[in-house]
Amino acid sequence: MAEPEVTAALPEATWVKVAEVGDLGDGRVRTVVAGTRSLALTNCGGTYGALDNRCPHQGGPLGEGSIERGLLRCPWHGYDYDPTTGEPPGAFSDRPESFPVEVRDDGVYVSIRPPAPHVRTVSDVMVETMVAWGITHVFGMVGHSNLGFADALRRQEEAGNLRYIGIRHEGAAAFAASAYGKLTGRPAAAFAIAGPGSTNLLTGLYDAKVDRSPVLAISGQVPSKVLGQGAFQDVDLTGAFADVARTSRTVLPGSDHAELVTLACKTAILDRDVAHLVLPDEVQVLPAPGVAASGPTGRVPDLAIAPPEAAVDEALALLATARRPVVIVGHGARFDMPDVLAVAEALDAPVLTTFKAKGQISDHHPLGAGVLGRSGTPVASWLMNECDLLVVFGASFSNHTGISPYKPTIQVDFDRMALGRFSPVTVPVLGHVGVTARTLLGRLGDGPADRVDQRADVADRWSIWRAEKARRVADDRGRGVSSAAVFDAMGRHVPADAVVTVDVGNNAYSFGRYFECREQSVLMSGYLGSIGFGFPAAMGAWAAAPDRPIVAVTGDGGFGQYLAELTTAVKFDMGITHVLLDNSELGKITKEQRAVEMEVWQTDLLNPDFAEYARLCGALGIRVESPDQLDTALAEALAHPGPALVHVLTDTNLL
Repeated sequence: MAEPEVTAALPEATWVKVAEVGDLGDGRVRTVVAGTRSLALTNCGGTYGALDNRCPHQGGPLGEGSIERGLLRCPWHGYDYDPTTGEPPGAFSDRPESFPVEVRDDGVYVSIRPPAPHVRTVSDVMVETMVAWGITHVFGMVGHSNLGFADALRRQEEAGNLRYIGIRHEGAAAFAASAYGKLTGRPAAAFAIAGPGSTNLLTGLYDAKVDRSPVLAISGQVPSKVLGQGAFQDVDLTGAFADVARTSRTVLPGSDHAELVTLACKTAILDRDVAHLVLPDEVQVLPAPGVAASGPTGRVPDLAIAPPEAAVDEALALLATARRPVVIVGHGARFDMPDVLAVAEALDAPVLTTFKAKGQISDHHPLGAGVLGRSGTPVASWLMNECDLLVVFGASFSNHTGISPYKPTIQVDFDRMALGRFSPVTVPVLGHVGVTARTLLGRLGDGPADRVDQRADVADRWSIWRAEKARRVADDRGRGVSSAAVFDAMGRHVPADAVVTVDVGNNAYSFGRYFECREQSVLMSGYLGSIGFGFPAAMGAWAAAPDRPIVAVTGDGGFGQYLAELTTAVKFDMGITHVLLDNSELGKITKEQRAVEMEVWQTDLLNPDFAEYARLCGALGIRVESPDQLDTALAEALAHPGPALVHVLTDTNLL
């Protein structure tokens, strides 16, 4: 083998081994990495060369090219270079940088200079501003049109200021960020490339929007010079996000970059909504030395707004005459439950919840009456039917809540448009839920002499319902496990401080009906009702509350949409226990087809052995085929330190 010509090492350069001797045959080229540099390593007649891997024209990867007649040909457009010097043939002068090479006994070495000191960029300013606003978690996928911003995220993660969780599908990133906001009230970020990466975010962002969960969405974008010309992955992202995002802005070279992030974070937090930023590729890496990040100090008001005096007087007048009031709480009351419960206790009034608010009061509290509506219990519906006044905190009155539209009603909400949205209410009260509850409590009188202490009614209705549930738990046709049995067992094993994420479908209806909450937090896709929410939401819950047990409840249809995210959970060692109810069909849709006397059509599913799939992904997988296996399986899964999946074969007719 001919000895290579060795040139002098570059100043301050370091020799880095990039290949073994004999790895690269004569007339071959391949990509190697030296430090952070990607190089095209060539061997022509025993003479090795190393060129910058990026073609100076279109950026083609020269290491994926070929040696033709002694020249290295770019794989993208056929331009030729001398493989050792990088010189092009003829009178051309554009060339990639070349690097000295040495062949030693123990391998092939390339001399490279140490990287230049990092110059702060627009992306650094933006990410530092995100951190200043309290954004500590980013869910997303790194790609070619967001690399500059991704590099800034990397620097902040290495500094310990945020956590980046790389997912397998951008839809999962948006659902995870939505769940994070629902649990904490604080925004996380969802991050994607231009074009399809960003459009994949939309469903999860709509979930956040309609459930009033704060999320910051960040989209890479194609270079500005080709934007709007039909270039590869060129999509009008501000147009695409116009409906889902309260604000959507494109970051330009001359923008006040910190202020754009501040506006987005402020919008997400104050409006409890989605804010969106679009980052053209070249803007992300523009130098921004000396530009300060921006934070929330002096930018966010106190949101604890007191209600108008006249509305409080009207509400108190109604309360003064109510014999059997009930309190109804929605998800909007989740951070103010102690104050709401104090009002209920003073009124001796049961507390009913919307489905989305399940778990905000324990089902074992003397006034806890369970869930209203389609996913609810007969306990709640009976007590609402018997009442003479509804006192509603933070609920929307949508058609699925089950809240009676014809009862006298006091409605408390911070959102002006939520008050009386679906039908008129007797007394709409605009105010912060906690402040309003404290205001009412401080001025409550004794009420009518014949006001009923409804604790006995609550206990009696629960006794009736629990007896019925016990009968349903005992049902066993030998065709799978009943939903009542699954949630009865979960009630024994799921820790009181767990976060439970619930998907859409029969599994959700049965969860609302049968699972009795203690202190668990429950997250679901409320008003959007998006199938597939459950498992990605568990990833968001784990990020928000890593010290709490996280339990995901899904059906086979929902989990099938994001199967690959189980590998994400394994990669990040997420302590998620997944209870998967498998009836091999889209069971809720089957019920709906039958309800309108249609033929059941295209709702059957072909499923793998999900327990075996979990094991293939590196998680614990347990298969349950009969009720007697439930307790052991759940106990083992909940004790497992990493991701665990309990695959329960269920009877589709025992819901």
